[in-house]
Amino acid sequence: MDAPPQPTMQQQDEDSFPTLEILDPTAPHIFLRPSKQINDGPDVARFLTSKAYRDIGIFVLQLNRAMCPRKSKGDDGKDKIQTFLIGSEYETQPAESIRRLQEMIAKIDAFIDEAPPDQGPRRFGNVSFRKWYELLETQTTALLKEHLPETVLRPSSGGSGNNSTAEVELAAYLLGAFGSPQRLDYGTGHELSFLAFLGCLWKLGAFKDGKPNGDIERNIVLGVFEPYLRVVRRLILTYTLEPAGTHGVWGLDDHSFQPYIYGSAQLTRAISGTDAMPMEGSLLRAPKPSSIVKPEYVDEERKRNMYFSAVGFINDVKKGPFWEHSPILFDISGIKDGWGKINKGMIKMFNAEVLSKFPVVQHFYFGSLFSWDQDPDAVTPRQSVHMANQHIASTSMAPPANPGGGGTAAPWAKATAMPAPTGPGIPYTKVPWGPGASGSQQQRREPHPANEAFRAPKAPWAKSSDRPSG
Repeated sequence: MDAPPQPTMQQQDEDSFPTLEILDPTAPHIFLRPSKQINDGPDVARFLTSKAYRDIGIFVLQLNRAMCPRKSKGDDGKDKIQTFLIGSEYETQPAESIRRLQEMIAKIDAFIDEAPPDQGPRRFGNVSFRKWYELLETQTTALLKEHLPETVLRPSSGGSGNNSTAEVELAAYLLGAFGSPQRLDYGTGHELSFLAFLGCLWKLGAFKDGKPNGDIERNIVLGVFEPYLRVVRRLILTYTLEPAGTHGVWGLDDHSFQPYIYGSAQLTRAISGTDAMPMEGSLLRAPKPSSIVKPEYVDEERKRNMYFSAVGFINDVKKGPFWEHSPILFDISGIKDGWGKINKGMIKMFNAEVLSKFPVVQHFYFGSLFSWDQDPDAVTPRQSVHMANQHIASTSMAPPANPGGGGTAAPWAKATAMPAPTGPGIPYTKVPWGPGASGSQQQRREPHPANEAFRAPKAPWAKSSDRPSG
């Protein structure tokens, strides 16, 4: 029997994959105190055409591709596969800039010991979280000055009457990354704020000491983002923080999303430096997606993989059958096309369920580094059920439908360098309201993004369960 045809992989030079820009320190730049811009549901459509949205997408895909295993030819002519795991040298022997951020995160973690949880009766959240947050708030400036170089915390230049520094923008995103002291909750919007914090550091040149072409990005994900998640999980357990903006059991996870992106990337089919992200297949001998329902297997894999680490935390805080408390993840565990398919779906679902939802992005703040300004290459989003169901205040007017518009490709569509899948479902490089979304809003019920995001393509290799690399 002939082997199934190999999928066509697009190839590019390593340097041609889009990355987040690094500002020229000699060029004039005015830093701005980040402010709230998304005040009502219709503002989400405006956000989806902003430079901030574009930059978030580029940075996520940049980090995602870096976490994909790499293959190269050994001296014996055979493929050598390199994987990037929790606890590897990318975390234990990182670049100096990463090491200093690790020290900062460790100090933030230590604040928990200075604000023990209140022992009194409570229904939602522990009020001592406000004491912890106050400690962080009062120490933020000192933490940034101690662990970041002066070249990163530089003042505005080229403008008159503006004394703002980069520190103002960095502090806003750092403080926004650890939950709400008012609501005593934590969710994917706070996680998004930490991504913006790291993105700001990238733009300011904080990671120039790392090796290019994916190496420093792995340092960032494994050396900074994963330790940040550990602190967040400790905060949730210590202060019983409520989920922010959760969909209940019909959400992917009560608190996080990004570890599922980078964790699935860790297990995808290996690529060379010039290959785009694989759309299907798995790493040779990778754990099967269905393994997430086995607690003992999860406990072992969570030490190495971010996806399993996130599932492990769910097991820490929830009891009962996995399919009952986490039905979306349970459904995803049945994917037969490997971790590449799951990773592709996670990217689409992140766009639909995090970046396109008012309850999540309403608390995102905009400055000069993640700007509310219009992306000149953006297209006005098409009105859809997703957009029509956004929160609308009584004083607001819903945006008019745009039936004649061509829809919009996600601003990072070009960054994927991938062909669109040939089967049904939402194309990898399109948002849910893009071309192909037919039917009136009144007559059409929009499917759950998880169902659409992971719909299998009708390709010759689709029957392969977990086709290994090589």
